[in-house]
Amino acid sequence: MFNKVITLIDEANNQDPNSEQHNGQSFPKESLYALRMSEMLTRFKPDAGELMQIAVRGQHIQRWKSPRSDFEMNKQGYHQWRSALYIFHASSVVALMKQAGYGEAEQNRVYDAVAKKNIKRNPDSQLVENVASLVFIEHYMLGFANAKPDYNEEKWIGIIRRTWQKMSDEAHEFVLAGNITLPAPLVGLIHKALE
Repeated sequence: MFNKVITLIDEANNQDPNSEQHNGQSFPKESLYALRMSEMLTRFKPDAGELMQIAVRGQHIQRWKSPRSDFEMNKQGYHQWRSALYIFHASSVVALMKQAGYGEAEQNRVYDAVAKKNIKRNPDSQLVENVASLVFIEHYMLGFANAKPDYNEEKWIGIIRRTWQKMSDEAHEFVLAGNITLPAPLVGLIHKALE
């Protein structure tokens, strides 16, 4: 069942019309993201059970099907989009789990984790959030910074601090112990934000 659902998630993400370059190769964007999530989970929580491996792998499943442009381009629209994404991703993963033969209790646990239900109180949701934040810092923060040249230092410090606040103490320790690669051009800013 586990291998089947991982294959189904990967097949779904391989349909991404958007691509991203990595080590000279082109990958479907969400396929590469999913692989990075699984790789980070292995580093951060090597003993994670199969349900959390599924949740992490499917966290962004077919994200391109729910574009930001479908919502108002303001703060309220952004939050509505994020909330809709959580439900879309969680429902999509659970549908594939059902197809693979998982029971309702297992489906519900993964749904809550992917939908980020009760972060800070639900260890599964917090684990998915931790891994997503670690992947963002290591792989996507620099690209995000380059895409936002109008953001000043104060705005960036706010973004870094909000990312940090989403993470647990365990994830903080993981970063501070040097277990992820910080984006070199932003290291000074990251240290300043965390002072």
